[in-house]
Amino acid sequence: MTEKQLTDSEILAKFAVTETRNFAFNQLVRIYQQKLYWHIRKMVIDHDDADDLTQETFIKAWKGLENFKGESQLFTWLYRIATNECLNHLAKKKRRFFLPINDITEELSNKLEDSDMISGDEIQLKLQKALLTLPDKQRLVFNMKYYDEMKYEEIAEITGTSVGALKASYHLAVKKVEEHLKNSSF
Repeated sequence: MTEKQLTDSEILAKFAVTETRNFAFNQLVRIYQQKLYWHIRKMVIDHDDADDLTQETFIKAWKGLENFKGESQLFTWLYRIATNECLNHLAKKKRRFFLPINDITEELSNKLEDSDMISGDEIQLKLQKALLTLPDKQRLVFNMKYYDEMKYEEIAEITGTSVGALKASYHLAVKKVEEHLKNSSF
């Protein structure tokens, strides 16, 4: 018999009680770990970085869950933490190596080719490389809308950006990706 998945409110209630806190957090990790990992992985490409950032996301969640007000869904709150971790990681990486954006794009592109994240499918590889040419925040919006099939309202809650700005960002990202794909030879 399969174990029933706890709701967000059940997790929060159990987390509030010292005796069931670890159980509640383990349930939270079990429910959201894979989704968060792939959200992060699409941004940072590298498995080890994605693993580390997923762990960091859950460490921050553990520290902040006690003060979680429930004004958003746990899922949204966790995605916000993961998103910030990704953007900070990418910004640090650029600063640490003093690399212009093109060099970071090249590095991620090389990791992409060696990655098991995508199949050897040429079109999928071209799409992923096109996505790497987008600014980080635009790529994030594209990934959340296109791959994660999130509503603009959910993305707005996660990113703290207006729905109108997100729609414009997604539209620009799609145009840039189309242009990149049109100009790259197959």
